[in-house]
Parts: sequence; C-alpha cells; structure tokens
Amino acid sequence: MKFARRPVRCVAISVLSAGAIAVLGCGSQADGTTAGAAGHGATGNAGTAAGFGTGGAATTGMDTGGRANAGGGTATANAGSSTSAAGARGMPSSAGGASGGAQTGSGGSAAGGGVSNDGGRNAAGAATAGRTGRGGRAGTAGGAGGNGALGGGGTSGTPNSGGSAGAAEIDVPDGYSLVWHDEFDVDGPPDPKNWKFESGFVRNEEDQWYQTANASVADGLLVIEARKERVTNPNYEAGSSDWKTSRQYAEYTSSSMNTSGLQSFQYGRFVMRAKIPTVSGMWPAWWTLGVKGEWPSNGEIDIMEYYQNKVLANVACGTSTEWQAKWDSASKSLSSLGANWSDDFHVWQMDWDDQNIVLSLDGQSMNTSALSSMLNADGSSPFKQKAYMLVNLALGGQNGGSLDGTSFPQRYEVDYVRVFQKN
Repeated sequence: MKFARRPVRCVAISVLSAGAIAVLGCGSQADGTTAGAAGHGATGNAGTAAGFGTGGAATTGMDTGGRANAGGGTATANAGSSTSAAGARGMPSSAGGASGGAQTGSGGSAAGGGVSNDGGRNAAGAATAGRTGRGGRAGTAGGAGGNGALGGGGTSGTPNSGGSAGAAEIDVPDGYSLVWHDEFDVDGPPDPKNWKFESGFVRNEEDQWYQTANASVADGLLVIEARKERVTNPNYEAGSSDWKTSRQYAEYTSSSMNTSGLQSFQYGRFVMRAKIPTVSGMWPAWWTLGVKGEWPSNGEIDIMEYYQNKVLANVACGTSTEWQAKWDSASKSLSSLGANWSDDFHVWQMDWDDQNIVLSLDGQSMNTSALSSMLNADGSSPFKQKAYMLVNLALGGQNGGSLDGTSFPQRYEVDYVRVFQKN
C-alpha cells in the first residue's frame, strides 16, 4: 500500500428456548443443578454428576455427567448425586423445545444449543468451561449437535445458566504461542479493543471516502464493503489544488481499519484467511507499519495487496529522499492462480524475525526479504521495532485502476487474523 502523501465454544450451557436447556461440562461436581440434553461430549473423567435434568435424571456410567433428555421448563436443583464412571462419548441430544439448535462441524450451519461437551472439573456447583465445536455459520433452529473442531475453553458457568462459548480451536504451530487474534465471532462493529478507523480521503489520491459504517462483523466474518454512494467532503475548498480538498463530493465509500496504539508486535507469524474482491478498481490490502518514524522510514510490509490483476507481496524502507521508498516487491498475476480463484478464501502469511521477512500465499512463498538489504538511508533497520496492522479496501487512485463499469457493492471478507510468536 504505497503512500503518495505523508501517511496521516465446552461451555457450560445456556437456556436455548422454552423446553430446551443444554448441559454442564463433565467431571466432579460438588453440588449444583443441570438440565437439558448432552451434546457430543468427549470422554469425561470419573466423578460424580449432581442434579436432575428436567425430564430425566442423570444416568450412572453413561455420557459425561449422565445422559439427559431436555423435556421442557427449567432445571430443578436436587442435592443427591449419581455416580458416573468415565463416561462413553455422548450421543446427540433430543430437545423437547421448539428450537433445539445444532453446533455443526467446520463449514456447516449452527444454531444455538446442541453443543459438544468435553468436561472439565466443577467446583462447588459451578460448571467449569470445557470445549465446544466451532461449527459453521448461524443456521436455522433444529437438528442434533454434530462434532465440530474442539474449541478453547469457555468461561465458567453457574448452575442452570452456563458460561460463554469457547473460541474455536486454533492450530498453533510447533514452537510458537498464540499472542493475539481476532476471529470476528461477535456480530456488530469490529472490536474497539483491537481496531480503530481512518476517516475521509487519506492517501494515494484514492476515490473512496473512508468511514466506519462500511465495516461490520456478521456470521463469523469481518466484512469491509465498498459502496457507490455520494458523501459530502467537509474539507472541500473551491479552487484548491490539493486532491483531498479539491473534491466537493466523494462518489464512493469504504473502510480502513488499523491496530495502531492498540495492538503491535515485533517478529512472529502473522496469518489472515480472507476473500478479496478482484474486479476493476479494487485495491484491498493487509499490511503493517512500524510504530516509530515517518513513512517510509518506519518500514512497510504488504502481506497482502491486490490491484489491476496482480496479487503483491512487498517490503519498503526509507531512502535519502523524503517520502520516497525503496521497494522489494513480488507479484503473481491473477490468471496464474487458476480459474475462480477470486471466489474462494485464501491464507496469507508473514514470517518475520531479526533476519528475514517471508511473505506467503496459500503456503507458497512469494517474497523473502533480508532485513540487512532493506535499511534506511542512515543505515538503521525499520524492521527491528514493533509494527501495527492495517486492513483496508481502497478504490481507484494511483494504483487501483478504473472504476468504470464496476458493480457495487464489493466485499472484502476476513475470517480471522492471528499472530503467533516463537516460544
């Protein structure tokens, strides 16, 4: 992203609906209440399971914590307990309510409820969160729970109410730890703890007006939407020669998000799974800038950039001329990536250490840049400091190409962004 100007789910369970209550995690429970239907639980530890599910008591030696049918109504507390040996893997629940949900495997449809269950230990009647299959996107009510990929632990739950769902299981590379991620699992605006927004005309004489309204999270995806719509430029000055103030209106809108001041990292493996728009005029990017210094001497890394039928992987540092960068760039033509490439999600990755920056697409290296060859004019390396991330969809401008004939809206969809660092 070149600058033309100075850069300015075992949860314990929740009530699903009348007549459908999901289960507590497995293990030893001193006292508590539980009701509802067991999902596909993994084999639990030997222990005792307290309480009766409405419509049936926990059964000795069956599923984790006992197999219960969700009959309807709410759970009732009972002090007694039934002994549960290491239970066999649970069967799908039978929900008596109108909206028994389903947590399905990766890529499927999921409504609330019917979660998978891999018990942890309970303390004094409070359900410890276990792991839940992530499943796919929200679906219609009904259906039995399937086996999703195991997720990370949810929050601890209280009897009858349960904790929140755990996050999806993330494949952590050997020798690394997951230090930050955004899975975009909560519908609404992007998480303000992770993201802030740019506004207005920003760089590269681009055609879009950046605003927050074009970015949202829904169905497990961050969506940045480019729209053809007229907005008034409040900075307009009649007769101005500055591209930011000479236009009375912007004819397009989009969003640019970044983690500046919120999340920054030095070295690691950065991974994004996304689907990008590739029609004429689109200029999506995922990139980083160093936290200190003026561009380009703060260092720019374009982990993913696309424009004019090319996917690019770039590294840039400063030169002796202000705002003029030295580039180490690589690209692949869209046609070389195969038919219908733009219809699918793809994985972009950066491996960055104190020696090299390696940029990859779908597991294939595109560009390896040695830090020693990308030094500023004063001999310093801009890549030996923390950097923050930017995710944006630009339109037109110096590199995006013509927007004539392009239909709108266009969508840049992101499944997740993750950062790992070596142990």
